[in-house]
Amino acid sequence: MATIGELARLIRSKNAGPFVLTFDIMFADREVYERVKQSGALSREAVAARYNLPAADVQFFVCDNALAFKASIPRPFFQGDILDSDGHGGQQYAPLMDIEIPGQ
Repeated sequence: MATIGELARLIRSKNAGPFVLTFDIMFADREVYERVKQSGALSREAVAARYNLPAADVQFFVCDNALAFKASIPRPFFQGDILDSDGHGGQQYAPLMDIEIPGQ
């Protein structure tokens, strides 16, 4: 078993406007990407669980041509709000890193 953090080449988060965070999970190798995709462990529901959101609040995309997954969620506080601790949204990907992917 391995984690997304171990398998992905790049995991990042960033703002998609002042009210939405977006996550990109990219792979360098098609075989590894297909392993993750076929496992079903990385999904709308998995992202929702990591951020304590209803699954309906997560936009989730599988991008075969880019060997990538993309997810977008509402920001917990809008960009620039006094309670916003990450104005660029660049540090919000960490909860995704330990999603476990079955296999070797």
